[in-house]
Amino acid sequence: MRTVDLTAVTWRKSSYSNQDGGACVEVSDDLAPVVPVRDSKNPHGPVLIFRAPRWGAFVAALKHGALGA
Repeated sequence: MRTVDLTAVTWRKSSYSNQDGGACVEVSDDLAPVVPVRDSKNPHGPVLIFRAPRWGAFVAALKHGALGA
């Protein structure tokens, strides 16, 4: 497994985040082949790394309701 340097990435919060900060994810678009994802309430916690096409497919499925409630 290779490591990914996340020290200089810019994080953006989900557009579905509420102002209280509950149930939020943050992603970074700075690393083109991969998309790091973290819990906005725990910015120093673990980060999931997805390949960009897989992340795109996941987001598309969410937008189309393909994953259920």
